[in-house]
Amino acid sequence: MKLTTLCYIEKDDQWLMLHRTKKEEDANAGKWIGVGGKLENGESPENCLYREVFEETGLKIKKHRFRGVVTFISDIWDDEMMFLYTVGDFEGSVKDCDEGELCWIAKDKIPFLNLWEGDRVFIELLCKDAPFFSLKLSYEGDKLVSTELDGKSF
Repeated sequence: MKLTTLCYIEKDDQWLMLHRTKKEEDANAGKWIGVGGKLENGESPENCLYREVFEETGLKIKKHRFRGVVTFISDIWDDEMMFLYTVGDFEGSVKDCDEGELCWIAKDKIPFLNLWEGDRVFIELLCKDAPFFSLKLSYEGDKLVSTELDGKSF
């Protein structure tokens, strides 16, 4: 199971979203996601978060909030456990990203983007300021087939 981080950076009621358009053989091709990536050997999730945000955006996190753990199960991709964060305190300017286009998107417009079905679930939890959660999302191909929140199906 691969371990990853995902972060939604907030400014002026907008999130910095990454439109994945530049990498070949990208499971997220064409989708809009937050920023983050795979943990490297010896890294904690927070080490990875700070490194990936800086590498992808040029921003330095000053303060983060750990929001939940999301487990992805797939019949075609490697299973993944993702550590989910939000950031509202950062410094620097957004730079070009080699994985796609970075855009500030109003939070109320995000549901209209091309998102993974499961991302819609945790984005809603984030927007509702839900307490820390554990979410399991199971996919067959690109279709979300089951969802569990804190161990209970819904």
